[in-house]
Amino acid sequence: MTKKLLSGLGRAAFLRQHWQKKPLLARQALPDYAGLLDRDALFELAARDDMQSRLVIRNRGRWRVEHGPFARRDLARLPKNNWTLLVQGVNHVLPEAQELLLEFAFIPYARLDDIMVSYAPPGGGVGPHFDSYDVFLLQLAGTRRWRISAQRDLMLVENAPLRILRGFRPQHEWLLAPGDMLYLPPRHAHDGIAVDDCLTCSIGFRAPSAQELGTRFLEFLQDRLALKGMYRDPGLKLQRHPAQISSAMLRQMRHMIGRIRWHERDVVQFAGQFLTEPGPLIVFDRPHRPLTPQAFALQAERHGVRLALKTRMLCRGHQLFINGERCETGSAAARVLLRLADRRRLPPRLAVGKEAAHWLYQWYRAGYIEIDRSPS
Repeated sequence: MTKKLLSGLGRAAFLRQHWQKKPLLARQALPDYAGLLDRDALFELAARDDMQSRLVIRNRGRWRVEHGPFARRDLARLPKNNWTLLVQGVNHVLPEAQELLLEFAFIPYARLDDIMVSYAPPGGGVGPHFDSYDVFLLQLAGTRRWRISAQRDLMLVENAPLRILRGFRPQHEWLLAPGDMLYLPPRHAHDGIAVDDCLTCSIGFRAPSAQELGTRFLEFLQDRLALKGMYRDPGLKLQRHPAQISSAMLRQMRHMIGRIRWHERDVVQFAGQFLTEPGPLIVFDRPHRPLTPQAFALQAERHGVRLALKTRMLCRGHQLFINGERCETGSAAARVLLRLADRRRLPPRLAVGKEAAHWLYQWYRAGYIEIDRSPS
C-alpha cells in the first residue's frame, strides 16, 4: 500500500481525516489497474447468468432500467450515447479484480463488499444519487466528469426506476482520467457522466441497516430458542366479552416473550456467518475429481493454497467463518488459518499441522479453496 493511493496520506491519516467524513480526490492513485478489463470483456461478463448486471438508459430526461444477462447482439443495438452497463461482483471471476480489492485491505474485510465495473459511452451515467455506503470510484479507461455535493436535501424523484435526486446542487467538479480515484463517504450526493467511452470501477463497502441486522438476527435466534413451559390460566375469570383479549393474557405473554435471551457468543456467531454468507448467485466449483487427503496435502505443500475468488473468510479468536459456515479450532490451527484469511493464500512449504490440514481439505472439497498454481 503506497501513500499515492490515498493522495499522499497514510492509511491512519486517511481513516482519521476522510473515512465517513469527507471526499478525497487521488490523482493517479492506481495507474497499474487502469487496464483491468476492456469493454468486450465486460460485455462477456454481462452475458453470464451467474453475474448480476444492469442496463441504465436515459432518453429525453426519462430513465429505464433492465436486468441481465444481456446477449451481445442486444448490447450492439444500443444507441451511441446516454446509457450505462453495470456488472457486479467482478472480483468473483477476475483474479486481477480480487488483487485490486486487496489494495483496500486497510479497511477490515468485514466491511469490504465487491467490485462493480461500469461501461458508458458519451453521456452515460446513472443520474445524480447518493449511496448509503462508502465507495471508491476508480477510473479504468476514458474520462468521466464527477460532480459532487454535501447537500442535506436528499429527496428523490418519485416513481423513477432509480434513486435519482430531485434537487441536485453540485459543489465540486472534476474530470477523472485512467488511474484517478475519488473516495466518497455515505450519503454524499454525486453524479458521474461519461465524457467519452469509459470504464469505471466502484469499490463498495457493506453497511447493513439496523432493520436488516435485527431481522436476520431474529432469524438466527429462532433455531436456538429453548423456552420452557406453556401458556396456562388456572385462575381464568368469566369475561363479559369473549372476543376481548384480557390484560391477564397479555401480561403472561409479555412475561414469556421477555424470557428470550442471547449472549455474546450468539452475536459473534451471527456476525461471522452473516458477513461471510455468499450472495444469491454465488455457486462454488467443487473439484470434479477431488484429490485424496494425502495427495492434496502433497500438492498444498508444494504449491500452497489460496481462497477461491468467491470465498469470504473472517475470524474471531479461535472461531473461523467461511462462506456462512463456522468452525472452532485450537490455537495452532487458528494462527495458520488466520494467515489464510488475512492474505487469502498460504505459501508453499508451510507446516500447517494436522488440525488446519483437516479444515483445508474440507474446504477444498467444498470448492472454497484451491491449490495455488499462479506464477510466483
